Amino acid sequence: MARSKSSGRWLMEHVNDPYVKQAQVDGYRSRASYKLLGINEKDKLIKSGMLVVDLGSAPGGWSQVASKLVAPNGRVIASDILPMDSLADVEFIQGDFTEESVFQQILDAIGEEPVDVVISDMAPNISGVASADQAASMYLVELALDMARSVLKKNGAFVAKVFQGEGYEEFIKDIRESFTSVVVRKPEASRARSREIFVVAKGFKS
Repeated sequence: MARSKSSGRWLMEHVNDPYVKQAQVDGYRSRASYKLLGINEKDKLIKSGMLVVDLGSAPGGWSQVASKLVAPNGRVIASDILPMDSLADVEFIQGDFTEESVFQQILDAIGEEPVDVVISDMAPNISGVASADQAASMYLVELALDMARSVLKKNGAFVAKVFQGEGYEEFIKDIRESFTSVVVRKPEASRARSREIFVVAKGFKS
């Protein structure tokens, strides 16, 4: 089957993407790793010894970065509906974290240790219907925020991918109620034409 012009453009862009090439050199599973690296460079969210929960972790790009940043004594607990190949120093829980059984597995993995940072690079499966895709993306990030509010320690941090559009402004207002500092980042590794941005919230008011 012939590729569409748009998919052909995407393929060319992907093949020539410097972050795709760098990921292959550095051994990262996705170019998304550089988004978290860029955010962490600015905001100093993840440090050695911390406990990080990674929501929507597959294929593992953010978990790879987080596990290196928390080394040697920190931990990363990752979860996704999709399978994810194992990573050193990352405990992976497959399933929908909004389901009680999966949520309980995550809580069991956390144990008594306070969670320092919750990270989320989740995005819905794209249907091509803009309004439906936006609603689905906002639903996911709201679920991630609910999870963060459930597990973060006082003054903990939360970083999540958000798409600008319907519901975005309300989400920012909502997140400001729970954190003392909320900023929006557009890392260099995020493609300019993408509506994705990353909300970085610090100082959780437990």
